[in-house]
Amino acid sequence: MAERETTANGITAQYDETETERLLTFESDGSTAAIAQNREGYAMLKVRPAADGDELERYYGFDMALDHAAELLNVAPHDLPVPEAAADMGM
Repeated sequence: MAERETTANGITAQYDETETERLLTFESDGSTAAIAQNREGYAMLKVRPAADGDELERYYGFDMALDHAAELLNVAPHDLPVPEAAADMGM
């Protein structure tokens, strides 16, 4: 089974699937950011301040969504760890 949680650079990333979404959440120093995609994996990515937060923006590319999530956490995008199970998110 693919890795669903990883920690690096003081940031914990966790991948989950709900009935309707694939969800990648990040936590660092009490701040959170989340990237969501429909369960089928073909829709745009939604960036939220938390897993259950309101959508802030939508992106086609995973890299762009990661950039926004990193901005919310005040870290560099390359510092965000991505669990293996979430590596194929995006269009």
